[in-house]
Amino acid sequence: MNTITITKKDEIVMRLVHYFITEENYVPIIVNGVKDEVWLENSEAKYKIVRINSNYIHNNEQFNLDLFKIKNVMRQIKKKTVSLTMDTFNIFLDVNDDVKLMDDKHIKSVILKDVSDKETTKIIPFFPGIENKLLKDTQGLDLILNVTEDINKKTEKNNRIYEATFKPKKIIMTYAIMAICAVLFLLTYALGDGSMNALTLYKFGAVSAPAIQAGEVWRLITGTLLHAGIIHLFVNMYSLCIIGSQLENFIGKKKFLFVYVISALSGSLMSSIFSTTISVGASGAIFGLLGSMLYFGYHYRLFLGNVLRAQIIPLIILNLFLGFMMSGIDNAAHIGGLIGGYLAMMACGIAGKSEKTDRINGAIVLVIYLAFIAFMLFR
Repeated sequence: MNTITITKKDEIVMRLVHYFITEENYVPIIVNGVKDEVWLENSEAKYKIVRINSNYIHNNEQFNLDLFKIKNVMRQIKKKTVSLTMDTFNIFLDVNDDVKLMDDKHIKSVILKDVSDKETTKIIPFFPGIENKLLKDTQGLDLILNVTEDINKKTEKNNRIYEATFKPKKIIMTYAIMAICAVLFLLTYALGDGSMNALTLYKFGAVSAPAIQAGEVWRLITGTLLHAGIIHLFVNMYSLCIIGSQLENFIGKKKFLFVYVISALSGSLMSSIFSTTISVGASGAIFGLLGSMLYFGYHYRLFLGNVLRAQIIPLIILNLFLGFMMSGIDNAAHIGGLIGGYLAMMACGIAGKSEKTDRINGAIVLVIYLAFIAFMLFR
């Protein structure tokens, strides 16, 4: 009869992995070229990386080489997750008594040779309560079964959230807004005797600071649904179709509509503060969708890091740059929409990522921001 033999170090690794995944919401990450190491990531934690090393560290030179390897892996993870800073909690299980651990600026190293209360006190200051949440009573096969069952439950819960977030959904709001913009363009063109001049657009509800200050606040929204020409309409609707459909699929119809309206409102308010001419177009609201994608992608950057780095961030920077370099582009609306969309997404929250306090703080900041720019316009 075959028996399962588990070494003391294997037991410690399983207990630690169980704790960090089930209690601290870390997830395993694959690091190529490593052996007898476990790497865990939680982008919301103080220590975004937890690394458990079972290899024997026999002298200070090997310890320094190990730190060098950690820094190299951290650079790769930072690049992938678009993180400006990253701290790693580094746990050694087998270190020669002569080795002197020295903390790096972004790497905290500890030695844990057992999971007894005496040993876990080395970790308690950084992960309070770990001594009460580590599995200690079970051993051997029972330990494997308990750890596997608990981690599977946690993984299934996370997978349900990810599936609900990323699975394809029916897009409604994005296409409805596109249809409204197209219909209003045709009506404006037809009822304006084929003219799309400033006077025609003003009559149909363009954003105009004097008119809004006089009480026509509805222009803050209607102006974002009007367009000054077929090319203007086509560019904005194409952008809305690509960006809007993605965001609506991720966050759902209700949150998407809220983000879009707030982005449009914020863009129009900012435009009215800094512009003396009328303004039309959905670009401010579309920038708000980019701001929302920035917030969403940052919280899912382990999965969307490449999209953030290669698409969203460059697109925002390029369009803002063009707005400053070229005339006729309302960059104030773009900046206002970008800020409004980011804060609106913060207030909505992200399933599986945002805590209730995060949403409350986001809502408070959003209200303060909108109140401030409204005050600047109507003072």
